[in-house]
Amino acid sequence: QVQLVESGGGLVQAGGSLRLSCTPSGRTISGYTMGWFRQAPGEDRGLVATIHWTGGLTEYVDSVKGRFTISRDDAKNTVYLQMNGLKPEDTAVYYCNSVRTMSTTLTTWDWGQGTQVTVSS
Repeated sequence: QVQLVESGGGLVQAGGSLRLSCTPSGRTISGYTMGWFRQAPGEDRGLVATIHWTGGLTEYVDSVKGRFTISRDDAKNTVYLQMNGLKPEDTAVYYCNSVRTMSTTLTTWDWGQGTQVTVSS
């Protein structure tokens, strides 16, 4: 089974920055659309950002636009989430996601274990 491994989370003061990294074990990220989701206590998991498998198209949830940047380096087999201007409401467990449509009836979804991001006021 493919595992996505996240790193880079931690405790940071409001206004600070963190960079999350995600690397799969057992396969390359080439050909997969990658994304970041987050889940705060008592809330559903929600989309933060995605980057298309070609690397040229990105999408962000409105609340992080202008502060977060998703990128990928296929040569290093890694996707990143640069988070600047962090706010207490960004506190959550952040999950890496990998998606690939194999056919009209089959799409793969893989998840990491998550990395905790805590922003203090």
